Amino acid sequence: MSFQLYDQQTAPKASQPLLENSLKSFGMIPNLHATMAESPPLLEAYQTLHTLFQQTSFNEEELTVVWQTINVEHACHYCVPAHTGIAHMMNVDSSIIEALRDGSTLPSEKLQVLHTTTLALVRNRGQLSQEEVTVFLNAGYEQRHLLEIVLGISQKVMSNYVNHLAQTPVDDAFKKFE
Repeated sequence: MSFQLYDQQTAPKASQPLLENSLKSFGMIPNLHATMAESPPLLEAYQTLHTLFQQTSFNEEELTVVWQTINVEHACHYCVPAHTGIAHMMNVDSSIIEALRDGSTLPSEKLQVLHTTTLALVRNRGQLSQEEVTVFLNAGYEQRHLLEIVLGISQKVMSNYVNHLAQTPVDDAFKKFE
């Protein structure tokens, strides 16, 4: 299936200001956004979820752990390299970035628990055992963090599934991280 990559001139009218927001935020229109522009409500929802997830109580390392755990689990050809580049821009330690990409143990127990919990939520469709919740809380997280992971999953399901459908081409800026 072939999807069009829209720009500010070719996008549906309702997507044009959303693509302008992308350009202002990223200095470019990511191909994911250019693809999503075909459905203005989808692009708006994705941008809103992205903004909201960045406003959670997670720091840059934790945001990266949630995003990349989901991206890798979903085998997203676009989001894994894109979030690798984003993590580098956010100055996330490269040992964290590489561990997430290659499935090795993260450098801290707390981040490892966040990874394991996120993965369990994705694989088990939001269901955790009481033991999994206890381990998460004992690592220093709170119940609100579980809800914030759900927000991150919501964002990544949108992008990962669109990329699977559209075979979104990886942006030039992120090709070196493929």
